[in-house]
Amino acid sequence: MKKILLLLLPFIGFAQSEKNPCETLTKINAVVQSQHYKPKAIDDSLSVYVFDAFIKELDEDNRLFTEIEVKNLKKQQLAIDDYLKANNCAFLKEFYKAYNIAIERYKNSIEAIYKEPFAYNSPESIEFSVKTLPYAKDANDLKRLFKKRLLFHTLRDVSEISTNKDSLVANFEKLSKLSKEKIFETYRCKYSNLQLTENDFNAKFYNVFCSYFDPHTMYLSKSDKSSFLSNVSADNLSFGLNISLNEKEEIIVDEVVPGSSAYFSDKIEAGDQIIKVKYLDQEYIIACSSMQKVEAIFSSSEFRNADFTLRKKTGEVYTVTLTKKLLKDYGNNVYSYILEKDNKKTGYLRIPSFYATFENGKTNVSDDVTKEIYKLKKDAIDGLIIDLQNNGGGSMEEAVQLTGSFIDIGPIAIMNNKQGNKETIKDPNRGSIYTGPLVVLINGFSASASEFFTNTMQDYKRAVVIGTNSHGKATMQRILPLTEDKNQEEFLKLTIEEFYRVTGKTNQTIGITPDIALPLLFDKQMPRESKNKTALKNNTIEGVLRFTEFINPNRKVAIEKSAARIAADANLKIITDLNNKLNEVYEKDMAPIPLNFNSVFESVNKVNLLWKEVKLVSKKETDIKVERNSVDIEYQQFDEYLKSANKEKIKAIKSNLHIIEALNIINDLKN
Repeated sequence: MKKILLLLLPFIGFAQSEKNPCETLTKINAVVQSQHYKPKAIDDSLSVYVFDAFIKELDEDNRLFTEIEVKNLKKQQLAIDDYLKANNCAFLKEFYKAYNIAIERYKNSIEAIYKEPFAYNSPESIEFSVKTLPYAKDANDLKRLFKKRLLFHTLRDVSEISTNKDSLVANFEKLSKLSKEKIFETYRCKYSNLQLTENDFNAKFYNVFCSYFDPHTMYLSKSDKSSFLSNVSADNLSFGLNISLNEKEEIIVDEVVPGSSAYFSDKIEAGDQIIKVKYLDQEYIIACSSMQKVEAIFSSSEFRNADFTLRKKTGEVYTVTLTKKLLKDYGNNVYSYILEKDNKKTGYLRIPSFYATFENGKTNVSDDVTKEIYKLKKDAIDGLIIDLQNNGGGSMEEAVQLTGSFIDIGPIAIMNNKQGNKETIKDPNRGSIYTGPLVVLINGFSASASEFFTNTMQDYKRAVVIGTNSHGKATMQRILPLTEDKNQEEFLKLTIEEFYRVTGKTNQTIGITPDIALPLLFDKQMPRESKNKTALKNNTIEGVLRFTEFINPNRKVAIEKSAARIAADANLKIITDLNNKLNEVYEKDMAPIPLNFNSVFESVNKVNLLWKEVKLVSKKETDIKVERNSVDIEYQQFDEYLKSANKEKIKAIKSNLHIIEALNIINDLKN
């Protein structure tokens, strides 16, 4: 049985091929009970959790099912564990039938409202709540709520066309008709998204079942597994299209990768909109497809050839056939720059993930970091910033190797398994690849392998850690096949161990507290481990008695100076104030909005002004000097793609105030 050990954030799977749900659930439970780090019994607690979580998975905002339907389904709430023990999954058919009735009613309600007179002014108001609103009492109540939502979104769409209210009012009749068509089409697309085959429906249940044991245990199909591992590889099968969502939530081509199938099409350009993708006999309208499906088409090795239909800004629509080729994923690769201030050079090293040779990977992060540090040393840096912001994890083996590269010798972590056997992980290699002043950057998306590395850097006082509290995931997963069959189609990503700091503490659920805290936009909205109901609890074990801390006589003074700078920094004060406004939006209920154009316009523009503030702050650049290292300049000077990507990376560095403060700290540590 081949095993792959991972430290990763959650992944959303779909499109499974299993036809017998109880057979799959029995396999999952057998593996969980025998190998999970902290398995739980199949009892009423599981039933209640699975029922509530599954209903929420199917109907996140309580706008598909009615109160009566949920009440009828709730008869199963305490019986699911008994059904599973009896190998009886008939209850899933009842759920599937109820779900199909609900989404069919949704479709019919939208079409019925479309055919009725559509008043653009209503005496009613609409409510938005941070808590889920109650279910509609019946089908008529549900239709009334849909009508209110459709009206609000139509009025909002008109309001977002311009900030000139008088102009919008003068042209309201024409604009509102166009917006109405657009909004109704969006709602029709949602129906396409909601449709699930019975196998896909059952797969959602498998993952809800898995999540009862912890947030990171997950069922994966062969395609899911391929997509999952491609996220932690620096080389992937790719069509050669880097994509993003624009402000209209359309999928746009950001870049065409040289040497790819898309590049040799001589047709696709940055800015083109992807309208649909055809794979075999299945056609996916992008606007009506889930992001999970879109991501799988681009990342899974199972989608090798596809027909892409795109639209240029001129309106021209064209179709090209693309084939995936093995390409370097520059966005997931380690890269470095030279930051210069006061005639002092500091190395900046970005580690997007702890990638390894999974799937089609040819390189690994520990080797690539060594290469980048060699380049930086060639430019005579006397300080190093390692950026782990938004790094969600990766390979355990790579985390161990990289951590050992920055200390000379000693223990770096303690592993604890299901049996309570504790193993001290030691530095696998004597010596360090870099011995100068070091700062590590983290935030709420820094998880797993990032936290493993940062723990040791902080405990050894090898680095000054700055940023915001990390994610709080200190568990490790292994991908296992559900059976010993030769052609594996089903897998389980299973939590099998927890890692502890050399002090005996763990960052599980609480995250790593940085040595220096800096404000960060949307920090409270980041999805940390502590927000997961089934996250493993934090505890403490006996730590390692002996390890040698690094000594930097300037460390204490550098931290004190940083705190003083942060307190006096006007830009950081703006971020703190903006966060307070954002927290109001995300954490408090809005006042009901009357369903007329004036009220909706006022509400939309109030929120849009806040987003404009956010955009201005996040794009504001500082005047520090940022250059590629001399080795990269030499070999990238004739590569237009890398030169373009280089400009964007430099912009990102200059607009990141955490990097700027890290540079100041490095200079204080050197002094």
